Amino acid sequence: MAKRKRLSEAQALQSIQTPIPVPPLRQPRRSSQRAIFTVTSDPALGNDVFDGIEALRASPSALPDDPIFGLPDSSVGAQKKKAKAAAPRRADAPSNIELEVLEPAENAVQSSSTRSSKDQIVDPEGDEIPVEDVGAVMAAASRPPPVDSDYLPLPWKGRLGYACLCTYLRFSNPPVFSSRTCRIASIMEHRHPLKDPTQPHHATKNRPDLDQAPDVARGQRYVESLGLANAKDIVKMLRWNDKYGIRFLRLSSEMFPFASHEEYGYKLAPFASEVLADAGRVAAELGHRLTTHPGQFTQLGSPRGEVIRAAIRDLEYHAELLSLLKLPEQQDRDAVMILHMGGVYGDKAATLDRFRENYKGLSKEIKKRIVLENDDVSYTVHDLLPICEELNIPLVLDYHHHNILFDADEVREGTKDIMQLYDRIRMTWTRKGITQKMHYSEPTAAAITPRQRRKHSPRVATLPPCPPDMDLMIEAKDKEQAVFELMRTFKLPGWESFSNLIPYTRQDENKPERKAKATPKKSKKEVDEVPEMELTGVQSIPENAVGMGGPQGRVYWPPGMEEWLRPAKRIVKKKDDKPDKPKKAAIKSEAAEVDVSTPKPQKGGKAIPKKTTTSAKKKSGKRILTPSTSDESMSELVSDLSENDMPPSKKKTVGKKTVGTRSRPKKFA
Repeated sequence: MAKRKRLSEAQALQSIQTPIPVPPLRQPRRSSQRAIFTVTSDPALGNDVFDGIEALRASPSALPDDPIFGLPDSSVGAQKKKAKAAAPRRADAPSNIELEVLEPAENAVQSSSTRSSKDQIVDPEGDEIPVEDVGAVMAAASRPPPVDSDYLPLPWKGRLGYACLCTYLRFSNPPVFSSRTCRIASIMEHRHPLKDPTQPHHATKNRPDLDQAPDVARGQRYVESLGLANAKDIVKMLRWNDKYGIRFLRLSSEMFPFASHEEYGYKLAPFASEVLADAGRVAAELGHRLTTHPGQFTQLGSPRGEVIRAAIRDLEYHAELLSLLKLPEQQDRDAVMILHMGGVYGDKAATLDRFRENYKGLSKEIKKRIVLENDDVSYTVHDLLPICEELNIPLVLDYHHHNILFDADEVREGTKDIMQLYDRIRMTWTRKGITQKMHYSEPTAAAITPRQRRKHSPRVATLPPCPPDMDLMIEAKDKEQAVFELMRTFKLPGWESFSNLIPYTRQDENKPERKAKATPKKSKKEVDEVPEMELTGVQSIPENAVGMGGPQGRVYWPPGMEEWLRPAKRIVKKKDDKPDKPKKAAIKSEAAEVDVSTPKPQKGGKAIPKKTTTSAKKKSGKRILTPSTSDESMSELVSDLSENDMPPSKKKTVGKKTVGTRSRPKKFA
């Protein structure tokens, strides 16, 4: 049978333009049919859906590709194809746009002469600390110590938040998170109808039939269904946060996969309007703040036109997402989009001029939400504060970035000197009537050089010297657990809502019912002797209580103990597994010992006892105990014991005589 030739993407698109006979029962595309189109949205059940990379990270400002929490190969591991590209790429980044390498500033503490292009794309959030040369390490180690303020914003009256993903809900059953994404190849594949249209989609048993004609609308409904699943989970995340005193959340930029893509992009209205409005209604009811943070590819100062167009598309997508939440006036004003300036491109002044020019052409909806943030590679607070004051753009202060990259002519490293700019930074927010926010994180303990210090620690140890009513975003890899750690350390509001008990066995999930094993029948007498036991069915937990921590609020896990999120599966040994048989050599040695100790019969029928040598006695006789150093230390204690204190000897009867035998000594622990 001849092999079927696969069509290329261009041929597939060309075939779509030709008229295709439509079945008579097919209805035109409507919003109701989107609800019917359901796909597997759990990454653990298939290879089409996986976690968004940026949502797993402490901050999207760093490069992607960080497998935290030990996710399966079908999610993060499948994306780690480093051989295909030198620099990683976000899932919804246009394929024709190369990664814009961030260049260090001229007046930054870190020097561009000690960095190569290869070093600039090393992932600072990876599990291993980047290896630096001796000169860079010595230079960083000899820098002056940071000058930090001893002020603590207590009593705390602000809102603490985390970014994009709740680790406890992500690994609950069913999983709750808003960063499901896919590949473009999956969208192309789901343009084909299922092999059995009467049955729901299955990752292996009922996949799209590539032999049938594709339909662009069908593939679009597939990617939209992932976005709707993400948006629906926002409500659960908000309810969970409110239960444990967290009232600040950064929404994932990967909520609607490829929405800002040049070719596969789409508008969120009207198919997602109702779901997002429901999420906004809950956020308004609970008084929570929602923000977004577009990734490092969104740069308005790039000299390349295609990068600018892609950045504007991405900003329009985020602005539409926030506007469809339909938040009250102040909460809608506080729903901002955090943006980095990006690269220097050889001339910082020229880059800032390009940003000014491109900012003028942005829509009103984008301008009212855009906020600039200092980074740890190119732009300091002193670089961005003047342009923020000029263009009426709020500036968010990131303490972690500031401690790595700062203007050494103006301030020292640490949190104390930057406090003199608090008033100017606050004015950039109050002029637009937006509630101010700040970002806080800490480097890992082993980091020395600026590149190593870019890596965020899983949790933070203290609070920054910010105003006590600040909205503070904790950018840590342990997400909500880092917020819990601060609550426990400083007894912040909400710390008593969760328990210190570790949730090794979750009490907030409905476990599947297992069939009872068949038991042998018992006689009437045996049945009467056994007390009656009350038969209970499978515990049924309401849907709104699943994943909420149970009655005791057991949602906290200790630092470095990610396995408490997903307890290891029990390994049940099969019944066929038997202990290994003794080796033949051991069997032969035992037989030899028996032959030595037993007399052999002679031809005359008389048994002649065989003389045993000293070596034979050692093999066949009793075990001889040799004293060790520990035995010598115990000899004095044993010698002090009287005969009555000695352990009773075992007795055995040989004929009519009773012979006493020494009891075998026990080993000391």
